[in-house]
Amino acid sequence: MPARPTKPRRSWGRRLFSWLWKTLLGFVVLSVLWVLALKVVNPPITFTMIGDQLRGNGVVKQWMGLDRMDPDMPRAAIAGEDARFCLHNGFDLRAIEQAYDRNQKGGRIRGGSTISQQTAKNVFLIQGGGYVRKGFEAYFTFLIEHLWGKRRIMEVYLNVAETGIGTYGANAGAIRYFGHDASHLTPVEAGRIAAVLPQPKRRDAVDPTGFVRRHGNAIARYVGVVRTSGLDGCLR
Repeated sequence: MPARPTKPRRSWGRRLFSWLWKTLLGFVVLSVLWVLALKVVNPPITFTMIGDQLRGNGVVKQWMGLDRMDPDMPRAAIAGEDARFCLHNGFDLRAIEQAYDRNQKGGRIRGGSTISQQTAKNVFLIQGGGYVRKGFEAYFTFLIEHLWGKRRIMEVYLNVAETGIGTYGANAGAIRYFGHDASHLTPVEAGRIAAVLPQPKRRDAVDPTGFVRRHGNAIARYVGVVRTSGLDGCLR
């Protein structure tokens, strides 16, 4: 009986390529399924929340859907964080260029991240990580923009963004700072919560002073502009 011909052994290069390809394909499939799941299931916890728990800060959060939340809250977020939220596809190149120009002149470093990018980072990634994390952030931003849509992105953002040490979401922030939930907020209250968002561990919305007061009041004034100019049109 003739011997069976043996298959030629693949080179290490081809084996490595096959392994990398399968790993990449597996990551894409799992990440898409993860994003699709969180389109309908509210994120139960994030890596930032886990970090707060490990540091002993605890985690206070209370989910509130966008349909129940005072519409001035997302308007304040748009006014303070991302004026072109309804206009861009997740990346605001104009804001990135402006941030780069400001940073080149020195002074306080500013980012050009959109609400979509911040949501991708807050939900799927850790806070640090440099350029590697930025790459994954861009990937997940692309996914949520195409699989979630703007309204879901804003809803998740306003429920997972840190609004104080160990406090997550606009609703928990409103209860902490003003003693009532986020279903009824004045423009000033919404503006102060939005003013805390960029640096929640250093800023406080209760009787704020200095920059937080000025920035919060400025956001409160622009809440009406966002409404009348339709900058929140994608949320209606």
